[in-house]
Amino acid sequence: MSRYPAQEHLGGDNKIPSILYYDQQHTVRAVGAEALQQQIIEQAEDENWVKLEWWKLHLRARHLSSSHIRDDDIPPLPQGLSAVQVLSDFMKYLFKCARNYIVESHASGSSMWRSLENQIEFVLTHPNGWEGPQQQQIRRAAELAGLVPSGMEGSSRLHLLTEGEASLHFCVTTVLASDTLSQTPILYSGQPEDEPAEQDYQGVAIIDAGGGTIDLSVYSMTFSPSVSVEEIAPAECRLQGSVFVTLRAQQFLTTKLANSRYGAPEIVKQMADIFDKETKLGFRNAETPQYIKFGTIRDRDPEYDIRSGQLKIAGNEVAKFFEPSVDAIAEAFDQQKRTASMPIKHAFLVGGYAASDFLFMSLQQHASFSDVTLCRPGSRPNKAVADGAVSFHIDHLVTSRVAKVTYGLPCYVPFQPSLADHASRAHTKFCDLTGYWNLPNAFQSILKRVFVFCDYNTDPHGILQGTQVSEQEEFRSSFVRYRRSTTDCASISENIHDYRGSLSDPCWMDVEPASFTENCRIFADTSNAASSLLPRTSPHGNTYYSLDFEVILLFGLTELKAQICWSENGVEKRYSPTHIEP
Repeated sequence: MSRYPAQEHLGGDNKIPSILYYDQQHTVRAVGAEALQQQIIEQAEDENWVKLEWWKLHLRARHLSSSHIRDDDIPPLPQGLSAVQVLSDFMKYLFKCARNYIVESHASGSSMWRSLENQIEFVLTHPNGWEGPQQQQIRRAAELAGLVPSGMEGSSRLHLLTEGEASLHFCVTTVLASDTLSQTPILYSGQPEDEPAEQDYQGVAIIDAGGGTIDLSVYSMTFSPSVSVEEIAPAECRLQGSVFVTLRAQQFLTTKLANSRYGAPEIVKQMADIFDKETKLGFRNAETPQYIKFGTIRDRDPEYDIRSGQLKIAGNEVAKFFEPSVDAIAEAFDQQKRTASMPIKHAFLVGGYAASDFLFMSLQQHASFSDVTLCRPGSRPNKAVADGAVSFHIDHLVTSRVAKVTYGLPCYVPFQPSLADHASRAHTKFCDLTGYWNLPNAFQSILKRVFVFCDYNTDPHGILQGTQVSEQEEFRSSFVRYRRSTTDCASISENIHDYRGSLSDPCWMDVEPASFTENCRIFADTSNAASSLLPRTSPHGNTYYSLDFEVILLFGLTELKAQICWSENGVEKRYSPTHIEP
């Protein structure tokens, strides 16, 4: 799309601001560019509408570092209105605009739309740090918006993708395949220099700098005989997008003008909005002072650097607003260089925040990028994610991805008093239906991160790196459930957990408990298998039934998929829910 409502006088645009106005009954009254119209702003004030912006930060993954964000920094949602509902309303608006644009832009637009509207494939992107719970929120919002119906058929037409991988596809199709990069191969670091490589590999980083998050992904690429891409380090995500530059500017203005007649919250907010739209984009170096033009020639207060309706801010102060973003990108990139299986020599900066000359030049001059060629694609970098998402659905270049965390299940294990970690937990042991002693709080890993050593890196210590997973690769573990009756064996539910700590093989959930989080809950209907179970008797005379099953994880695609499988009359059965419940 290149035309949205209320943008016609601007010649159209590919994007709209993520702003919504709600009335007191939680009905949407204005969205996007329409919410910036003066008559809407006046009506909103007269009728006490609620303006929502930065609302997507309410969806953020809680494991991401966000100490720089206070709850007061994010405008609150009205009571009774969830972030999923707001996302749903925003999706509904975008879908309506897209439909109108297609119908109006083609000679046979109406008939074309009618023939295809029930077959639309939706590719929705999200930050690298958004995982199972956030992905399910997105799916729920899409259903509420009416993009797809609930159930298997609708779910199959909805595809989720990280912004990092979408940006990679954009760079491949618009830059890499035609650039000199594809003509200057770098041999895989593990290949001895005196031996020919079977393929020529490139280590490439994609830095997608957006409004809320900055996503970093690194890949191994080869261009011959065809383009092939593998993720080679866990994707990184930082909550340091361009909105936080504006937030820091607003905090600076609040402090600077606190004792002046221009320190009222509404005036400071006006200044911050002007900074966001004008001053921030034009800032290039710390030596040049910057100006916020907010008033008329009569607005003057030299004590606070206000003259002729302009507030003057020293360039070095403005630079401080950007510094946390620069440092966060550099820290994340250093982490990826340490864990990647080959050197990274090329990096591409895309996204709306990439338009900032100061951000780009600061990264170029940063020590973390001293041995990297950093560039900004010249073709619509602010649409890299959208264009790349379409390319992903068509080309599907990435053949393997890296699991950032260890996935597994809580469980209990047989008590073995000769083992030190068991003996220390003896006070927690319990006797199950089989009559044997067990220990709770155990953790069974299914897909692990692993310690690796990077030959090209001088650091002699192992680095905790994500496990590389191909698209069709399965990871499974066996479990057994003991129940008092076959009725109790008619269904299974399990909680998949993430482990984000430093251990290569976490065995107990009471060690680093804060590092475990519940990812999702999966279910299976095992009633047919349960009906054929035979009773067993424990040494204590208890009657019980046992059901053997496996939990299977597939992570090679863009979403974690979990399945439960079991045997019925020697035939493997699988249950994969249309939704994994967060």
